[in-house]
Amino acid sequence: MNYSIIRYIIGLILNMEAAFMALPMVTAFLYKESQWWCFAGTMVICVAIGILLTRKKPTNKVFYVREGFVTVALSWVVLSCAGAVPFVISGAIPDPVDALFETVSGFTTTGASILPAVEDLPKSILFWRSFTHWVGGMGVLVFLLTLLPLVGGGKGHHMNLMAAESPGPSVSRLVPKVQSTAQILYSIYFAITLLEIVFLLIGGMPPFEAITHALGTAGTGGFGVKNDSLAGYSPYLQNVVTIFMILFGVNFSVYFLLLRKRFSQAFRSEEIRVYFAVILLSIAVITLDIRHMYDSVGTSVRHAAFQVGSIITTTGYATTDFNLWPQLSRTILVLLMFMGACAGSTGGGIKVSRIIMMVKTFRREMRLLIHPRSVQKVAMDGKAVDTAVIRNTSAFLITYIMIFVVSVLILSFEGHDLVTNFTAVAATFNNIGPGLELVGPTQNYALFSGVSKLVLIFDMLAGRLEIFPMLVLFSPKAWKKF
Repeated sequence: MNYSIIRYIIGLILNMEAAFMALPMVTAFLYKESQWWCFAGTMVICVAIGILLTRKKPTNKVFYVREGFVTVALSWVVLSCAGAVPFVISGAIPDPVDALFETVSGFTTTGASILPAVEDLPKSILFWRSFTHWVGGMGVLVFLLTLLPLVGGGKGHHMNLMAAESPGPSVSRLVPKVQSTAQILYSIYFAITLLEIVFLLIGGMPPFEAITHALGTAGTGGFGVKNDSLAGYSPYLQNVVTIFMILFGVNFSVYFLLLRKRFSQAFRSEEIRVYFAVILLSIAVITLDIRHMYDSVGTSVRHAAFQVGSIITTTGYATTDFNLWPQLSRTILVLLMFMGACAGSTGGGIKVSRIIMMVKTFRREMRLLIHPRSVQKVAMDGKAVDTAVIRNTSAFLITYIMIFVVSVLILSFEGHDLVTNFTAVAATFNNIGPGLELVGPTQNYALFSGVSKLVLIFDMLAGRLEIFPMLVLFSPKAWKKF
């Protein structure tokens, strides 16, 4: 293990977080709130520790996969701990575990909250909650890669960081240089975010609310500034958010291909076709199922489309209490929680590409049972999938199930009903936010004990980082020096 490079990168992360704190501090000044000093004090702490960790540059720049996993996992833990400080010292969330839960939920773009009434919070705190979504959506290390090269290039070092943080079974470069790839991704991310802000402003949403909701939509997070999420806004604004939630659930490499006018290659993606097919089918079925609950077909379609888009992209916004919907609709939403969005998007969940590979692997095994000597390959977009990717997907799913079962078991000691426990784990592990019953869209996670919240914090981090980076932290062999 190359400790010096890990130390150096964590120092850079803390310096970067200090810079992020400037935005909510400016927000506090604009709205004449006294909480500015909470962010200023946290900035000083982050900069002091960051300078201490980066004052000596690493002489050994060798950076393997395990360094990538450990660095990404530690960076997210440190980032979350530092990000929780303003909540505690401002008194907005005085309990450290609750503050950490809220911050991890923000950075991992989960949107699960322990707050019963967000409208009582200062605007600077509300902005920080939403901004953590935007930072965590594309990835903290990916953002750092857009600014400066971290280690010596040419040996895949940057790729080890990007692969450890980016969602999906596999990560590839859009252009030869990884740093250029990161810059392209963040440029697209920023442009679509800005476009949503414009559309929200056109619909009459106040500037502060337009910015915070766009940040939450871009990161597919779900933290809002109203207690009823987006239920109180006009149908136009709800439709705008629906469209952009779905757009942010698309693999960003598709946008790159569209910008390069490689339309046939972009639309050839099986994952994109399945993603939109599932969305349309789910909207149709749920609309028919809830039609009797609303005044018109248009209203039913709007609520169905919003919730399907919110759940499959793991955003977590709500326009209605879907916990009151019929069993069929609720079951579809729970299934969409597990599926998630596309690989390479800001969404969570298992990912559509993994679901496709699972189905194709099953079909291959069935064919091999019938024709044992035949050569059967799993292909995506007309290309054979590497066996390492299939193996990684299988390992991911096995580990996913194990963590899920253990988490539900631990939560069950508190005596809450099975639906609450099951969907609480599903909503946090898949980075969605609201579940059903006691953790439904009109409820929160304050009912759980400190131990259960720590379990859910781990689930949120593991879900966002695709499980293995967090598990590597607990492997003694990973910490051995070269």
